[in-house]
Amino acid sequence: MTALPQGSAPGSTADESAEAEVAPETAQAPAEEPGSPEGAGPGGEGGARAAAEDGEPADVAAGEEAGTTDAAAGEEAGPADPVAGEAAGPDEVGGSEVGGSEAGAAEAEHEAQPDPTDPTDAQATEATEAAQVSEAAAELAAQRELRARIAARKAEKEAPIPAGTKLSGTAADLLAAVRAVESGEKSGAAFFAGPPPAPRKPASGPAQETAPARPRAPEPAQAPATSAEALDAVRGVLRRGGAPEALAAQVTGALGEQAAERLGADPWQLLAVPGVRPEQADGFARALLGTECRPDDERRAAALVGWILEQAAVRGHTALAADDVRKALAGRSVPDPDEAVQQAIAEGVVLVFQDGLAEEPDSTENAENTGSAENTADAADIDGAEETAEPAEPVEVLLGLDRYALAEESLADGLARLLNSPVGNDGSVWPEGSELARAVAGSGLVAHTGGEAARAESAAVVTAAAAAGLRAAGAAHTLDGQRRLAELTGPLAAFTLAGLLSGEGPGRDADGTLALDVLVVQDAGQVDVETAAILVESLADGCRLVLSGDPGVLGPAGAGQVFQDVLAARVCPVVASRLPDPGPVGELVSGIGIGELNQVEAPGKEVVIVPVRDAGEAVHRSVQLLADSIPRAFGIPVEQAQVITVGHGGSAGTRALNAALKQRLNPGPGRFGGFDPGDRAAYAKDLGRTVVGTVVEADAEGLRLDCAGTPVLVPKERVESALRHGWALTAHQAIGMRWPAVVAVLPGDAAQGLNRAWVYTAFGRAERHLSVVHGVDQALPRAVAEILPAPRTTRLTPLLHGLVKPAEQ
Repeated sequence: MTALPQGSAPGSTADESAEAEVAPETAQAPAEEPGSPEGAGPGGEGGARAAAEDGEPADVAAGEEAGTTDAAAGEEAGPADPVAGEAAGPDEVGGSEVGGSEAGAAEAEHEAQPDPTDPTDAQATEATEAAQVSEAAAELAAQRELRARIAARKAEKEAPIPAGTKLSGTAADLLAAVRAVESGEKSGAAFFAGPPPAPRKPASGPAQETAPARPRAPEPAQAPATSAEALDAVRGVLRRGGAPEALAAQVTGALGEQAAERLGADPWQLLAVPGVRPEQADGFARALLGTECRPDDERRAAALVGWILEQAAVRGHTALAADDVRKALAGRSVPDPDEAVQQAIAEGVVLVFQDGLAEEPDSTENAENTGSAENTADAADIDGAEETAEPAEPVEVLLGLDRYALAEESLADGLARLLNSPVGNDGSVWPEGSELARAVAGSGLVAHTGGEAARAESAAVVTAAAAAGLRAAGAAHTLDGQRRLAELTGPLAAFTLAGLLSGEGPGRDADGTLALDVLVVQDAGQVDVETAAILVESLADGCRLVLSGDPGVLGPAGAGQVFQDVLAARVCPVVASRLPDPGPVGELVSGIGIGELNQVEAPGKEVVIVPVRDAGEAVHRSVQLLADSIPRAFGIPVEQAQVITVGHGGSAGTRALNAALKQRLNPGPGRFGGFDPGDRAAYAKDLGRTVVGTVVEADAEGLRLDCAGTPVLVPKERVESALRHGWALTAHQAIGMRWPAVVAVLPGDAAQGLNRAWVYTAFGRAERHLSVVHGVDQALPRAVAEILPAPRTTRLTPLLHGLVKPAEQ
């Protein structure tokens, strides 16, 4: 199979690489996990699994793929694998503050041009044009064209969202109605003339009682299969550019039926395929375009801007500072990064946001416009602005992709709707209970924080609401979280969040919203912005939403940090649990959460430190602990113990540990794609959601797992990319799950991958016993005390501030 052509940017020397880029996380560099994703070349078979298939952010996957200090210095040599996913390192995007607005630059440039509406200027312009088109007139024409493009984009955004896109049916009609009232086209009273909606039916009893079966939500329509002709055409283009023909399906999936034509006209659109790097797209473009391939090609610049923001989203950002994007473009040999950004904005590749504007005390207009997607370059005052008496504070200009902008704004609107919708005063019918129950009785949105013990408090809200005759349910991040929630609420009221949104559980009301009056979401810190937007849109006015989670654990695999942003916004009641996690393990983890690595009394050897000198000894001790010491000393079977390490790669990563554990616990030839019956396997079912189970058998459909009594089928086409052995996991894979015993492996070469959130997450997976295979010396206490996870750039907090006043706590 032919690898994608490698090379530097068109027209540049080989040593001009992406190493000039600077990441926004530069200040937090020690918090990055070491290494980079492994790969055997684009389209290569076998080799590395996709980082996205592991359900982890690419920056995380990058660290977990290498576990060695040498790997932490940069990417592995050789072409990257598109199938292995893109893991942008610290050199991908720059990180310095913006001192001023791009809009100001556009305004200054415009004011230097003659005004075509002025009679004198108009006559002078006509006289000049009679002889020749002056340079100023050409610039004016370009300005008019740019304004026309921006006006068109603004008109599209201000129009109601058409049904069948982001909103549909009743939701789209409601949005159109709201905008009609806001614009003054119709009176608000006109929308209350129709008959009132039918009253909801209360639940028949507590959550444990049997409820009648509700119809499942219809399955989403399947995308039409790509035609054989389209695939053949794409293979032809890939062949001419020297790229693997195996990428044809991915290219058509990303670019559609006209992929061959689009790719032939713009070779840099190959960057739309996950895992393809800019140097590979440059080589592909050079093979297709020949001497016409230049580093200043507008097509290349626009594709690079989109790619940079896509990689930022993989690392959790929903937007990036404009200066960071410019620095990243400069590192990719783009001659004029400023012009490239402006071109990408004009073509609609990215949107521009100016969050954090200094608001006047009684300026309603500014409050409405701050942080919305409509406050883009078209609001940058191209036509001129009135100078204020006092200079405005610096404004951070952010660039973002429309999918995350729409999700974040839809989520902010939905949360504000829940907060502003009247809820019944149920304090008299709810049993007198905790502070959390009282907060939920009077508010449509409540945030609840706490450790593992606090899960009982949020579960109690579900049972109390059901006892009061309300339709209540709880949702967790993983199957294990659902099982633990069901032990507290009963099986009829506990779901996974993915299952709830896909049609499991309470069903839907006639208006398409979930048939719920109260919804408690545990593990809320793992909900990304797009999932959260879908969830909130599925809730009816008057429904109470409780976001319950532990802010100390690692963040979500997708873009955004919804739970952290809601806590930071302080627009709703926030209830902090006072329930401590029990036992010596709980005491140790609670201290880590506040930056303290304390010695704890462990009379029953609940916490054991096992020092090791090197990675080889770390693997040996881990196998010994899991297979022999823990079952013998504590009576905990192997099936209920879990090894957690920093990364997949390296001499003490999940691959090395799983190979040694398989040899000890279930040796075999791996006849089912490397797996044997009885193997423990970890299936990355969705982004950020790993299912752990035991291999049962294989058939024509795929590999069948038993996940704590729940059968799970891994389709045969996903066995290679989405399934790993599961005796050893990374902390990111283990989020949302707990085991009676955990072996946390910290080899010496993993020191650079540690931070407080990682240690807190890994150690917190243990219920009764924690063994720490310790080879990082003083790096562990330093990580707990000093190193925080790299911050994410998001817009949800200012968006909420523009819609809802902060609540009094």
